[in-house]
Amino acid sequence: MLTKQKKTKIIKETAVHATDTGSPEVQVALLCKQIDELTSHLRKHTKDKHSRRGLLQMVADRRTHLKYLEGSDKKRYNALIKKLGLKK
Repeated sequence: MLTKQKKTKIIKETAVHATDTGSPEVQVALLCKQIDELTSHLRKHTKDKHSRRGLLQMVADRRTHLKYLEGSDKKRYNALIKKLGLKK
């Protein structure tokens, strides 16, 4: 689970403007961090099926946000992919 300090740090790093908290870039960055933390949890607790289901939902949600961003603004999509170190 992300603490408030981690969340605000991620939001500041990826925000499009000063009061931005809900842009696709911020949402994808937060999801990436949550996915990373949950993945490390599942490496230790291999039989935790409920958390695995939540992880799959987060991955699907992140993919949906990325598809939206790719369709609406290709430059922002490419910049976000490069910044977060996702595919490509």
